[in-house]
Amino acid sequence: MRPLSAPAHGRGRGIPGILTAGKPAFGCRRIGHRLVIEKENYVPLVQFVIVLVVIGVILWLVNTYIPMSQAIKNILNVVVIIAVIIFALDVFGVLGSIMRIRIGR
Repeated sequence: MRPLSAPAHGRGRGIPGILTAGKPAFGCRRIGHRLVIEKENYVPLVQFVIVLVVIGVILWLVNTYIPMSQAIKNILNVVVIIAVIIFALDVFGVLGSIMRIRIGR
């Protein structure tokens, strides 16, 4: 977190977009007389690729070395692929924007 100094009166002075009319902007909060920019949660691209590779290798090992019927393997593969797709949508922020869509009133 990076502290920012708050303007004297909070009206038009200070850092534009961070403090408007004395209220902190979205993603900021006050600690005493200071403003602090909150760090967003994110997954770096390299870490995302590593997670995908690890999941793929584990799925390959299960499919190759654990004896089970083909129907169970297919179900396992579908469940893992759906979970990875949901994880990817969440990482890229698509899932959050879909959840905010309202249908009807």
